[in-house]
Amino acid sequence: MSLSRTMPLAGVAAVALALIVSTAAPAQAAPRASDAPQDESFSFAVIGDVPYGSDQIARFPLMVSELNEQDDLRFVTHVGDIKAGSAQCTDDYFAAIKAQFDRFEAPLVYTPGDNEWVDCHRTNNGAYDPLERLDTLRSVFFPNPGKTLGANMPVSVPDSALPENVTFGVQRVAFSVLNVQGSNNSLMPWTGLGMTEPSAAQLQEVAARTAADVAQLKRTFADAKATNARAVVVMTQADMFDPFLLGAGAAEHPELVSGFRPIIEALAEGSREFRGEVYLFNGDSHVYNDDSPLAAGSPWLEIYGQDEVDNLRRVTVEGAATSNEWLRVSVQSNSGSGEGVLSWERVPYTAS
Repeated sequence: MSLSRTMPLAGVAAVALALIVSTAAPAQAAPRASDAPQDESFSFAVIGDVPYGSDQIARFPLMVSELNEQDDLRFVTHVGDIKAGSAQCTDDYFAAIKAQFDRFEAPLVYTPGDNEWVDCHRTNNGAYDPLERLDTLRSVFFPNPGKTLGANMPVSVPDSALPENVTFGVQRVAFSVLNVQGSNNSLMPWTGLGMTEPSAAQLQEVAARTAADVAQLKRTFADAKATNARAVVVMTQADMFDPFLLGAGAAEHPELVSGFRPIIEALAEGSREFRGEVYLFNGDSHVYNDDSPLAAGSPWLEIYGQDEVDNLRRVTVEGAATSNEWLRVSVQSNSGSGEGVLSWERVPYTAS
């Protein structure tokens, strides 16, 4: 999570290491929805900001097992933040989470969150160089670009420098997963390293990543329009329409969200030109929300300098230590009619 919303955490390293040695290898996976005919409806899961804190880390293997029991899921997406904002960014912790991700029997599409690299400069995170942590994340979680974690599902990597950024299509629904970060897309100074302004290396990384994100969005929408896609689904970690930022004065100080502006511009422009249904799924702000952030009357129109966009719907996934749910997203069959290509429900975990 970005800005000042962090959470105390004790004993994370020991608990996380225990995950590796205490969880058995998964059994042979049963046939899944990915094997279903291509014109049928399908479902996928969205999770994010999990696991947070020692209790949730201890339950995370059970959460993975529970999702593995959902045979109707074609794939699972994790929209980032695999640890709490005050937890250590250690190699051992990354390895522990990777071991759990490897247990998914459905394909897992994961985009990193700010807690596991951008904010690792914080003293209570270990005062790491965030760029070094990003390199480590890529080597641990994306060793085979174009191949999902868990079961394999073909995905495209538009920019080889960002193996976490992927696109794929299922039954005329175009998916685009982007590395967009909290902490103003990583423009906030790395104070844990003694900085009061963004460093040159930091600015260079943000510029390169943002340019890749914008290019990917433009290509996603252009391809969706050219192929007559039914919907576009964009996934990010950052909540670029975070209610917390409104309360922090984003309307009066739009520089608080300056790092998101190019992404929003590309998202808004692409949505207008595509004209079909557009969905944005994000984590970051922890509280479930379903809205149309660029519809008429939204304060974000002025903040981002945009004309209204009436076909963009945004969903924030519930997350953090007190969360106990995942999002089941259902996609209409190819032969379905009417609006609402996607629908979803909040599903509580029963594992405890």
